[in-house]
Amino acid sequence: MNHAVLEASISPLRQRLIDDMNMRRFSRETQRNYLRDIGRLATFLGRSPDTATADDLRRFQIEQQEDGVPVPTMNSIVSALRFFFTQTLDRPDPARRLVRLAHPRNLPVVLSRDEVARLLNATTCLKHQAALSVAYGAGLRVAEVSMLKVTDIDSERMLLRVERGKGGRYRNAMLSEDLLTLLHQWWKVGRQQGVMHRDGWPVSGAACDEAHQHPPTLSRGRRGSAGRRHRQAGRTARAASQLRHSPAGGRHGHPDHPGPARARQAQ
Repeated sequence: MNHAVLEASISPLRQRLIDDMNMRRFSRETQRNYLRDIGRLATFLGRSPDTATADDLRRFQIEQQEDGVPVPTMNSIVSALRFFFTQTLDRPDPARRLVRLAHPRNLPVVLSRDEVARLLNATTCLKHQAALSVAYGAGLRVAEVSMLKVTDIDSERMLLRVERGKGGRYRNAMLSEDLLTLLHQWWKVGRQQGVMHRDGWPVSGAACDEAHQHPPTLSRGRRGSAGRRHRQAGRTARAASQLRHSPAGGRHGHPDHPGPARARQAQ
């Protein structure tokens, strides 16, 4: 009954905008931002946004600038309004009057190897160390780390498969030997404590307890070169095979494992 009331409260114009965004497979976050930004214009006008003129859009942007709205936010609003007038209303002329502002993009602060080692060694939980190591070492976002599965680890090509990252895109991230070993250690601990499914999330599960404490210390020298990666390829493959398929606490891998592609088909 509540869903029927909510659907009845949506105006035809709003529903048409939602349909246009769904047809282009916009993410939920993008749709929410577009609806919010177009709502700002409606609040400014005091009437339906489809009645806005080019002069109304100009006054709207001037007021935003005077109110101190950040430049990235103003540009995001421009994107929403351009889509609304061009695609939903088929009125591209007012959208041409919208102005996008240039703003400087500062380079991020890059930590040194010693600073990265101190950051990771400051953790008191193996799970937290594994999560931070994946985020920093493989360049994954927080949501991507939390959604990582054991089957996303490809030890043969030393890659992490990221499914539905930002914008719903798929991509591969580089996987180092030390990171693979750390994920293997956390997988064994999580399995032994019963907080992780065999093919579940490597960095999820219950909160840290005494069994998860005292993670291994990561020195700067352990971030090895490409030559060391090739020299220890056999050990890496066995560790990844055990990460996927060995029983909890096992010490030996499965050299005859068919590989990640056939393993996914079998699942």
